Amino acid sequence: MTDVAYIVSAELIAASSQLPSNKGRSSAVHTLIHAFGLSKRVKVIRPVRASYKDLAAYHTREYLDTVLAPQSSASHLHTEYGLDSDCPPFPALDAYVPLVAGAALTAAQALIDRVAPIAICWDGGRHHAQKSHAAGFCYVADCVLALIALKRAGGPKRRTRVMYVDLDLHFSDAVSQAFAASASSARTPQILTLSIHHAAPGFYPPSPLAALPDLASQALDPFTLSLPLHAGAGPDTLLRVWKLVERVREAFVPDYVVLQCGVDALAGDPCAVGNWDLQGLGEVLRGVIRWGVPVLMLGGGGYNTPNAARAWASLTSIALGDPLPLDAPIPDHANFPLYAPSFTLDVPRGTMQDQNTDAYLMEVEKCYEGVVSVIRERMAPAVGVAS
Repeated sequence: MTDVAYIVSAELIAASSQLPSNKGRSSAVHTLIHAFGLSKRVKVIRPVRASYKDLAAYHTREYLDTVLAPQSSASHLHTEYGLDSDCPPFPALDAYVPLVAGAALTAAQALIDRVAPIAICWDGGRHHAQKSHAAGFCYVADCVLALIALKRAGGPKRRTRVMYVDLDLHFSDAVSQAFAASASSARTPQILTLSIHHAAPGFYPPSPLAALPDLASQALDPFTLSLPLHAGAGPDTLLRVWKLVERVREAFVPDYVVLQCGVDALAGDPCAVGNWDLQGLGEVLRGVIRWGVPVLMLGGGGYNTPNAARAWASLTSIALGDPLPLDAPIPDHANFPLYAPSFTLDVPRGTMQDQNTDAYLMEVEKCYEGVVSVIRERMAPAVGVAS
């Protein structure tokens, strides 16, 4: 069995369960994981709240002063800092921000201190939160803060490399933007971001970075990568493109991996765009674990609460090295009625047609063949020094 650091506390669950976009989800996730007996097998670590200084490593002081204060009724402040529409203020916001950021930072520190080779923070993964405003249901950039912490783990004498892989249905715009500038200016940057996501006109979030890399462009950044998929992407498509992620990893040779495990691409999610299943998602995690480098697993999107709980319970068991069977019955517990009508762990694929044609996937594969070559060329001096 593999040691796994699991970041959780009653305070974190209480605050995260008030998140307007996912009310009650945190409680459902941790309760199901406990019901399966997994919480007795992980190393439970209480998160340390992020300090103002921790948060200011990325966020602007003006934004922090707004979200960390008791919520004001001044609507102009709400609008200026994104606290409206999809990110409305809520009573626990001033606790939620430092708790979620602190949980991700606690998980990163567990890897740095070698407490365990895998650390899990299911309440993190808020990949749309911007430097100076909330966006896309995300109020704090915990992914960015964790990446900064891992980047600094080697100290002044060693340039630690960190690979961020995002599985969410939506493009990881805030994370990709946060490191794109440094990636383009440094010959061998320390952070590589790769987002596998749905892309279509009008689909959130709009960003030029969400497109397939353009090998002919002088502005090509091989360390800020996107792998856009069409509607209906199923497990076969996921596992086919995952081979490209494997090749990127081989070229970049990371010291740490941060895996954002958003599950809104699963079949049955209200977004109704993806058609992944738990089997394919589990194979991806198994692949990451085989890389043999410390892994930080974060949550993310997922708007079918029982399916998100199923997915993250399954991934927790895989991280432990003792996977739950997909046909495992849901244990009797307080939230048992949520899991009707199947009352089993599995989230099978649906009947949606996969619009990712063989011709399109071949185009993606050809593109990434070139991307990997550029990464290898850029990384050659750094890898040579490291070896």
